[in-house]
Amino acid sequence: MALIEKFEDIKAWQEARQLTKDIYKVSAEGTFGRDFGLRDQIRRASVSSMANIAEGFDCESKKEFARFLEIARRSSVEVQSLLYVAFDVEYIDSVQFRTFYGQANQVKRLIGGLRHAILKRI
Repeated sequence: MALIEKFEDIKAWQEARQLTKDIYKVSAEGTFGRDFGLRDQIRRASVSSMANIAEGFDCESKKEFARFLEIARRSSVEVQSLLYVAFDVEYIDSVQFRTFYGQANQVKRLIGGLRHAILKRI
């Protein structure tokens, strides 16, 4: 396993970055792009996930890093919940829903695994 020297090396951060990119793209289109409340909320949640991984990486303790990872994981769950809204009001179709939901789930799992590994070392 490669040594993690900077937050950009963290697989969970990389996946959260891709999810954020994809959320920004889909939420800029059509009616979704004009629903400022939902658009901004889902964007903030996806950004929060990747930002909290990065911010936590720079913490002074493993316990504090684990706390930031929990916040990041919850933000991924928030993205999943907001995707239901986007799907229910037909801003995204079922294929997009499954794709983005799966991405958010992957981010959530990676963050959870990293957090678990860190907590074992405390």
